[in-house]
Amino acid sequence: MTPPPFVISIQSQVVFGHVGNSAALFPMQAAGLEVAAIPTVVFSNTPDYPTQRGRALPPDFFADLLLGARERGLPERADFIMTGYIGSLDVALMAADFVTEAKAINPRLVYLCDPVMGDAEPGLYVPEAIAEVLRDRLLPMADIATPNPFELGWLTGRDIATLTDLEAARTRLRMAPGAHLIATGCALNDSPPGHIESVILDADGPSRHPVEHLPVALPGTGDLFSGLVIAGLAHGVPLPQTVETAQRLISRALDHARTLGAGEVVLCEPDFRRALLALKAE
Repeated sequence: MTPPPFVISIQSQVVFGHVGNSAALFPMQAAGLEVAAIPTVVFSNTPDYPTQRGRALPPDFFADLLLGARERGLPERADFIMTGYIGSLDVALMAADFVTEAKAINPRLVYLCDPVMGDAEPGLYVPEAIAEVLRDRLLPMADIATPNPFELGWLTGRDIATLTDLEAARTRLRMAPGAHLIATGCALNDSPPGHIESVILDADGPSRHPVEHLPVALPGTGDLFSGLVIAGLAHGVPLPQTVETAQRLISRALDHARTLGAGEVVLCEPDFRRALLALKAE
């Protein structure tokens, strides 16, 4: 029997809500993937509430988890590795070392870097030193990167308003020539009214994927998007179709949350779960 696709996911974890691994883990597992989830921080909830408990993992604790992953041979087994939110410089540097080592050991490994560092409304919400590790060490190794326009603008020093801006920003990133940049949540000057876009930029040229912009903003949609992209690619779905499927499922989750009046993305809606199972069947 062929083993399921295997993913190492290095990002945040919360007790309540759906961000980081707490957003990406379930969709990947429901789609039939095996996932080793390594937390970078453990919080009670996102900062959107009056209080937040927990902290970034102490460096020695995080290093011990990575050692355990090495001892179990996870880098050799993995088909994909992904990184998301990182809460301390020490952890960022160790994550970069781990990805470097994993890609050297396992050349077939596909690395998705979600450079979680900020957004238009709050601005940069990680220390600049962490953002620099993302820019200078993690993104150059990425086979796929999923920044939002703010993150892409910070990383490249360029405002993002047009497709030309995106193409110029792609050239300024030190990603490999064959890597895929997916700029998420773009509202460009010529985007269809009432829509936002994910734009894929790679050697094949730009590919634009608009989706209706729902009047609801909840944390964790970027983390959910990255997990859904990995789930699609693991089952051999072409990247453009994978992006459109991810957008459709996120819209479903957001719309269901709006219907319930929930303050978090909802992952338990029946049609959402059925779509993940159908992806596994495909």
